Formats: sequence, C-alpha cells, structure tokens
Amino acid sequence: MPPKRPRRTSPATHGLHAGEKLKRTKLSGNEYLAWSWVGTEVTDAVDITSEHRLATCGLSKKNGHCFCVNKYAPATSHGPPIKEEPSKPLASGELEDDVIVVSDDELLICDAKTCKSNPNCLNYLGQERWQNEGKARDAFFRAVELGLDPTLDFRASGSPIGLKVRSLLLYTHSNLGATCYANAFLQVWYQDLPFRAGVYQCEPSPDKEDKFSESPIYQLQVTFAAMQMSKQAVFNPVRLVESLKLRATEQQDAQEFSKLFMAHLDSEFHKQPNPVLKSLVADQFQGKQVYTTVCSKCHTRSERESEFLELELTLANNAKLEDRLSASLAAEELQGDNQYLCSRCDSLQDAKRFTEIRELPPVLHFSLLRFVYDLSTMERKKSKHAVLFPETLEMDKFFGGGDHVGKKRKCSEGGKGIYYLRGVLLHRGASAYHGHYETQIFDMKNKAWYQFNDEVVTKLGSLRAPPKAMKKDELKSRKANDKARPSQVTPPRAGSDIEIVEYAVVLPLRKSLYLAVFMLTALHIDDANSYISSRDAYMLIYARAPDNMTGRPNGIPDPQPPPRALQVVEELNATHEKACEEYSDQEKAAEERFQQTRCMVMDIYRSWSLSHDDEDSVVCSKQALETWMSRHLTKPKDQKPEMINEGTLALYNRTIPNGDITCAHGRLDPKKAQNMKRLNRSAYDRMSTEGHCNFEPSFSPADVCPECVEEGFRDRIYSVEHPRLVSVFDEVAPVNEGDSAFWISKPWLKDWRSTKPKMHISSRPDPPPDDSEYTHHVKCEHGGLTPNVISRKRISPAAYELLKGVFPAWTTLSTDSDTCAVCEAMVQMSREDKRGAKIQAEDEKAKLRHMHDHALTGNNALLEEIPCALVPAPFIRAWRQWLFHPANERPESVDTRQFICEHGLLALDPNTPGDLDGVAAIISRDDWAVLETLYSCGPLIAIEHADGAWRHDPAVCKACRLKCKSAYEKTELTIRVLRADDPTPTPETYAEQLSQPAEARPTVVTYGSKKIGNLRQSKRIRQTRELGRRRKLIITPDMTVKDLKIQIQAELEIPTISQCLYYHGNELENSAMTLGSLGVLSNDTMDLREESEDIDLLGSGSDAEPTTRKKEGRGFGGTLLGYSSSSSPPHTPSQHADELPSNTTISCPACTYDNAADAFACLMCETMLDGAPE
Repeated sequence: MPPKRPRRTSPATHGLHAGEKLKRTKLSGNEYLAWSWVGTEVTDAVDITSEHRLATCGLSKKNGHCFCVNKYAPATSHGPPIKEEPSKPLASGELEDDVIVVSDDELLICDAKTCKSNPNCLNYLGQERWQNEGKARDAFFRAVELGLDPTLDFRASGSPIGLKVRSLLLYTHSNLGATCYANAFLQVWYQDLPFRAGVYQCEPSPDKEDKFSESPIYQLQVTFAAMQMSKQAVFNPVRLVESLKLRATEQQDAQEFSKLFMAHLDSEFHKQPNPVLKSLVADQFQGKQVYTTVCSKCHTRSERESEFLELELTLANNAKLEDRLSASLAAEELQGDNQYLCSRCDSLQDAKRFTEIRELPPVLHFSLLRFVYDLSTMERKKSKHAVLFPETLEMDKFFGGGDHVGKKRKCSEGGKGIYYLRGVLLHRGASAYHGHYETQIFDMKNKAWYQFNDEVVTKLGSLRAPPKAMKKDELKSRKANDKARPSQVTPPRAGSDIEIVEYAVVLPLRKSLYLAVFMLTALHIDDANSYISSRDAYMLIYARAPDNMTGRPNGIPDPQPPPRALQVVEELNATHEKACEEYSDQEKAAEERFQQTRCMVMDIYRSWSLSHDDEDSVVCSKQALETWMSRHLTKPKDQKPEMINEGTLALYNRTIPNGDITCAHGRLDPKKAQNMKRLNRSAYDRMSTEGHCNFEPSFSPADVCPECVEEGFRDRIYSVEHPRLVSVFDEVAPVNEGDSAFWISKPWLKDWRSTKPKMHISSRPDPPPDDSEYTHHVKCEHGGLTPNVISRKRISPAAYELLKGVFPAWTTLSTDSDTCAVCEAMVQMSREDKRGAKIQAEDEKAKLRHMHDHALTGNNALLEEIPCALVPAPFIRAWRQWLFHPANERPESVDTRQFICEHGLLALDPNTPGDLDGVAAIISRDDWAVLETLYSCGPLIAIEHADGAWRHDPAVCKACRLKCKSAYEKTELTIRVLRADDPTPTPETYAEQLSQPAEARPTVVTYGSKKIGNLRQSKRIRQTRELGRRRKLIITPDMTVKDLKIQIQAELEIPTISQCLYYHGNELENSAMTLGSLGVLSNDTMDLREESEDIDLLGSGSDAEPTTRKKEGRGFGGTLLGYSSSSSPPHTPSQHADELPSNTTISCPACTYDNAADAFACLMCETMLDGAPE
C-alpha cells in the first residue's frame, strides 16, 4: 500500500498579531528623502529653493529626522504623574488580546546605528568617557602628563627588589641595553650572606681614597646596600655597569661575566688587610678537583690538582643532574692511537683518565653547557634539551673519581655533602647570540622563592606549587589577602616553551608592574622522583646545608652596609620621598582641575540638543564634536597644554577643524551630510568662552552650498531623464534595409544607451557622437565615409532628429554617401605591403640561413678558421621575431658601437667565458656582408678563430671591460661542481686554463656530428659531461661568501662546512668578504669542491686549529673585566695554532692540550700551567 500523502500545511499569516502595534514609520514612502524632489518638484535648476538645499543636508523639516532625547540630560519632573484611566468595557464575547492597536504616537528608536546620519541626534559622541568618573580621571591624568606615580615604587617590607639599568636623565626610563646577565648574578650574589658581608668590609687603600667611589667594589657595596636598605622596589645599578666599562648595548654571556667578575673581585679581596677577605672567594665558591691518569700496566698514578669555581656539565635530553655529573667524572680509556706515555714504563701504554673531586665549596655552581655548535651553519645554537635537577643534592657519592663515582662516600669535611637548591639561572630565547636572562632564587630572609626578571619580582612561594594547579577558592583567597587584580593567562612568548600566568604580586611596584610574570612551565615538577625539569636552565646554584635550623649559614645575621654606601642609599630614599610629596601635590591640583573640566563638559553636552527646527543652531561635523569631547582626555600631538589662568584650569587652547563637511567652495557639502550634526547656539558659545575652543570654519544651516546642490541636481536629473530618452530612441532607431538612414558611431551609441554611460562626467553634458574620440568611426581624415564598416551603425531619420535635439551641433553622413576613394586605395596598399613584408622576410631568412640557425646557440665549431664578425645579441632576437611576424616592426640597424669603449677598443673579451653570453653573437663575415646590404651596419668588429683563440680587431680595453663587468645590481653566477678526480684549482691552473688553446679543450659537439649519431645534444648536457655539474645562481655585489654558501646549500644540498669555493684558483676562506670586494664580475664562474670532513666537536687531537673560524663578538674585551690579572689574554680568531712555531706551546699536564706559550691556564680545562710566564 502506498504511503499516505502528508497534509499540506496552512500558509503562515502575514498580518499583525493580537495586541501588536502597527509601526507606520517603517512603511515605504513615508520619508522625504534628501533628493526626492528632483524630477518631481523641480525639473530646472532655477526652481531650487532654500528648503530644497536644506533637504540635501538633512536639515529640512520635510526630511523626517526626529529630535532624539538627550540620554545624558538630567532627569526632570514634568508635573504630577499621569493617572491610569480605567479600561473601557469590550463588546460582548470580545477578548482584550484580540484588539489590534493602530497608533500614530509611536516612539522612534534611538541607537548608534539608526541615528548615524541623523543631524538632530547628539548622542553617541563619546559622552560615556566622561560619565564614568574613574576612567575619565585616569585618561585626564595621562593627558596632563603627571608621569609615573613614585608611590607605586615603594618597597614592601622585607621583600627583595628588582634591578634595571635605566637612563639617569630625569623622567626617562629608557633601557640602556642588554645587561640582564649582570642583574641575574647580582641577585644571586646578594643572597650569599658571607659574600655580601665580605663586600661590605672592603676598604680603600690610603693612596686610592679619592678614586674609591669610582671603583667597582664600591659600586657593588652601594648596589648591595640599596638592595638591602632601599625604600624603592627597583634599583638602578647603572653606576656599577659604568665602573666595569660594560657595553650596555651588547648582550654578553652570563657564565663568562661570572668568571671574570669573580676573578676581579678576588684580586681586589687580596689587596685587603683582613686575612678572611683575602681568601673569601676561595672559601665560599672554590672547590678542588684532580685530573688523574692511571697506567694499566704498572698502575702508576699521575695527578694534577686544580681549583674550580663552577662545574661544567654537558646536556642530554631529559637527563638527571647526577647522571651528567657522573658522566663528566667517568673514567676514559686511553687505547690505540690515544695511548698514554707512562713515565715509569717509558713507553706508550693503555691507561685510564678521570677527574676526581677532592673538596667542595659552601656554594656550588653547576654551569650547564646550553649552547652547542651547528656544523651546517658554522654557528652556535641553543640546545633545547631538558635537564632534571633535584631540590636536595647529595654530593658524598661523587667524591673520588673513575670507578668510585656513584658509590656512597663521605666528603672530606665531616659528611657535609648535602646541598640545597638556592638558585636557577634561566636563558630565555631560541638564539645563542641574544636572549634574556632571568633567575629564580630562594630568599634566605623570607624563606621563599622569588622570580627576578630585571625589575619584575614575583614571589613564587614554592617551586612545587605552580599556580596552574590552584583551585578557584585558593585564588579568591589570595586575591582577598593581597588585594590583587584578577589573574589572567597570556600566550607563551615566541621562541620559548613557557606558558605565562599573571597573578598578584605582593610587591607594590609601578603601575606597569602590578601584575608579575610567573614562568609556570619553565620549571616542571616531577613529583614522583622529586626532580625539576627545565629547558632554559643555564646555571644551577646549590648551597651546603646549614648547621642550624635558622636557614642562615653558620647563623650569620644580615650584614650592615658601610657608612659610605649607606649614605648614598639614604640620599636616594630621601629623594624618593621628596618626589612622592611633589607628585602628591601635583595630583591634588590635577584632581581639582579634573573636577572643574568634567563639570563644564558634562553641563554642555547635557544641554546642547535641539528641540525643534526653528531653534538657533550651529552645524558641526561629527568628528569635530568627538574631538571636542576627547580633547581633555587625549594629549594633542601638535600642541602643548597652556595655562589660561594661572592657578586655575589648565586647558588646551586650540582650534578644532570643521573642514570635513566643507566643499570646495567653503560651504556645507551635501555629499558629506551623513557627518553633519547641529547643536543649539548657546551650547556652542559656551564651548568657545568656557572651553576655550573654536570650530573653524563655523556654519549655520543656511550655509548649504548652492553650487554643489545644483551640481548634484544635474547628476540626478540626468539619471532620471537619460533612461527616458534612451527608451524613446530605441523605439524610433530601427531602420529597414534599403531605407534612407544616417551613420553613427557604434561605440558611442553602445555607451550612450547604457544605464550609466562611461562617457558621462558629473555636471557636464555628454560628448556628441562626432566628438574627437568617436568621429573617426564615421568620417575619415579626408571628411568622407570611412571604409571600416564595423565601427559605424545606421539609425533612422527620426532617431537622428531626436539626437539632433540633444546635440544641436552634431552632423553626420547619410547612407547615400560614398566611401572615401583615398582611404580605399590606402587599404589596398596596406594589404600589398603586408604581402611584400612577408616575401622580404622569407628572402632574408634564406640569405642568412646560417645566422638564423646557429647564432646564439653556443655552436661556433663551424666558424673556425674563417673570418667572422660580432653583432649584438638583441638584434638577432628582434630579427628572428620579425621573421615570425613580418607585419611587426622590422629592426632598423645593426649597431655595434656598444661594444666599443671611449678609447676605441673592445669593452668585452671574446676569449673570456661569459663575456659574450646574452650580449653578442658571432657570425660569419659572409653573413655580415649580407647584413650590410640589408641594414645600416657598423662599425665592423672583425674576429677570427685561429691557433686555439679568437683574434679580434680592435684589441680589448681591460680597464673599460672590468668597469663594465663590475657595474651590476644583479647577475648570474655559474657554480661549477668539480668531480672527485678533478684537480684542485690553483691560480696557476686557472692561468693555464685561460691560455689553453681551444683545440686542447674538450671538443664541442655540433649539429649533425657523427660522434652522437647525427643528433643534436643540448648545451647543458655537453657542459655537464665536460665540466661536471653546473648551477646558475642570482647574486648581488653586497652578498657575502657565507650568504653564497647558504644559497648553494639550499640549491645543491651541500652543507656549508663541506664547501670549498674557488675563484680564479684561490679558495675563498673569509666568509665575511662580499662578492663585490672579491672582484666577482657579471656572468662569472666559480669552482666548488665538496669535502667530506669528520669534525670532532670535542677536538680532533690535532695541534692545528681550523683554517677559518666564525668571527665571534668581542665579548668583554675592552672592559675592566677584560684586563683582570687572573684571566688569560683574550684569544682572537686570527691567532691560528699553525702560525706559531712548534716550540712556543705549552702542553697541559691534565688534558694534554697544546696552549700558547704565554697562556696562564689551559684553554680547555683551566688548569694552571707550570710553564706560564710569571
């Protein structure tokens, strides 16, 4: 049984529902549009009245724009409340909900979208910025430039402070550079109480009393004193940076800074009379390790003891700190080619070499080798390996070395091998050459962890309680206790694996520091194994467990700063308190000015609306009123605030432009009516007198431009009359075949009949059909009928008369007119000329067959031992194009003067590869003779291949050739990849190659050669077989050799470290040289050899250094740290080991590395050398 047909649903009703009001204002035709009077009330411009002009700008009563109620006007009572009338009884059986209300008193909706073009609505112009007093006050204070509130810099009691190097100029806070590495270590050293006490105890020598204030040790005392006693939350250590002569604009390595600064402080401590200070650095940070080698045959131990300030550890992904320390202390087997020369056996023997820890300092630093060397780019890169480190570290098992590592042992100081994590130094950023250093430190005084990011200090509470795991109740509790702002999560920074969670800081920092940044995922807690994981950790600081439970080593109290440093801090505190008082006075005055300004502005915009059309009003642009509304809340870019009355309201006395509603005649432009607003005259006068603000120019509603209205009228009346005229024309235009008619331009007629003709220009009449652009479609240059029948069309006499009424001056030809005889003859001649050009092209091609087939193909074997000539390559290309299209323009001449320099010699060398590519072609002298009969040629550049070379007249001008080949912005460079059996290029082989006869070079295979079966082989295949792979690259003179190698790596997939580039037989070793400085010419060639090298990152054992090195930065050279007496002389890349005599090196007894003769310590392991100069 078929399924039942579904019942058709009843159509929905479109009427009003019960109780719904009829919205009559939305009915079409109830609004008087701005230009609706065109073509109805007015058909001629002389009939335009002032009411019509007002209507174009929406200022007429007929426009229907309502006078919106001022939403910000104060609420007033309008008499007693209206009494509700009792409902009238309804007809029997009629329900109240069935009544449809048709009302004329419907209230219009006022909103920003609806009233956008209503000139009578003055709402939505920015009044809400003044309504909210708090937001208005903040914006007003920013506009008057009170500056940063110094009271926000007050330091919370007992909390640590941040460090930031800033300009010393008053009221400026510009960062002087990348000194975050110094800030990080200053925070670490400050928390070391014995070290801080030692710094405080340093005294100047009697002979240097005057210069002590300029010394780094004194500035360090001031810095520590400020970090301890300052009342500000941020201190500026710029004096310390200046005393060290650090370049604040350069990012430096934090580990290198730590070593050099400690060496400098150690030398300063040794100058102190107090014996405790002399050994402070060694007692606090220095440990001892022994490099041991044990002969496997006689078991003789060779030991070399050395001191260390930090233990350097390599990284492996997700490796524990203990595992990396064990790996560094593990024994190394010396076998085979790496055998040990035993002094007792007096021969090479197998041996074991390991490092043994003998003593550990109270503060232990682990330096993680976060930066590795990338062979593909020959540059350092940052390793992203995560390292796992514990909060408590047992070092007893690492005493001893070799096979004893990992076994439970007691240290040499009574079992004091337990260390607690006290600091983590972090390097933010993906690059090894720049980034940002931060540190996380355990504050001994507050017993809490803090994050130090320059001046941003964040209390972490504990590394094991990340805020991300907090419950909502805990966050609310913290917010209530600390009076902080709501937390919010921001995206991770680019180049980092860190998610940033902002939450409240207990420190009252500046406004920009209300929210501190806690790096949540920088330290991931592994609860199962009590390890912390980090991909950015750069250095770890552990401190030996204290003797008591106070948390302070040996119960040391906070040391007191010396009087000199304390005086500087007290002066800074006094200056800060004075600044706070001055700011408070300025803030009170600004508050008074704000209240006056707000009352004035609010009084004006609450009373500026119109109530009827006859009220005296002023027309302003919407943008001008918005500017006036925000002028006190936004600082003008081109003016400064001026005091109108001393001690009273500070206002911006300025003129607000009102020209965005002005036409070219200086009046109100009807085209800009949507931006017009009108306000009452009294409010406008108050703006000028009380607000000290003028609108230029000033307009009233009567200032509507009559010229612009008349222009708009013409355009609109055209849009009404033109379609009507076209409709009449289409009815009378058709004409029967054979009837008398008139010719008209077909393109003109097509455009004119369109709804919006392209020919029509606003306020101008349309061009007639015989305008200069269209007259040639009907009449030729002789005044007769043009032979081109495609461009003209017939119209009836009635249509002609209709258009004649619109264009009285127009005349045309009838269909009875004959075609111009002269033009017909010219058309016939043009056809004959085309046939003649085709015949001529075929004739020239036959005469110059060899030039047509072989020129510019690189095949010159058929031109050997015969006279030849040089012709421009562009002529050959243009000539071939003309042969293919004879109707096109034929080349005029063969001009070879471009090859002749100002000295009358050749500016190119036919014997140099690449000089002729794309520039010139070689043809036979017979072809040249034919060209002389066909074209204007000259001068002749005779050339002939004989004795393996091209002989030419005139000779080559080397200076002009070099100048011409060097003047390029971009050019092609041919990279020729040498095969494994090809000899290494040298200057001698390059000179031999240039002087080599052509017949001694690889044979050039030509067309039809029997060697390849009468087949043509491409130039690319020939060159590949003869000279190996070739690749053309686009270069510029400013490219460096390194840039070229990287481009070669991308094209040929050959690593840069394996590339040996040769130019003119010389290897390009300096990667920083530009191609222009090397003399690389246009269309030049370089040789490339791929070398397979096995480079050992830890050293190949060779005495010689690599041939070239990447030029690193100058580091701390030129600073005070660069001249430290305890540091080795800086090693420059230009000091190669192979440049020194073999007897001027010192072999390290610990690691056998050959150091320079004047080295104080081993460059590899920092062991002190016996042979170092005293």
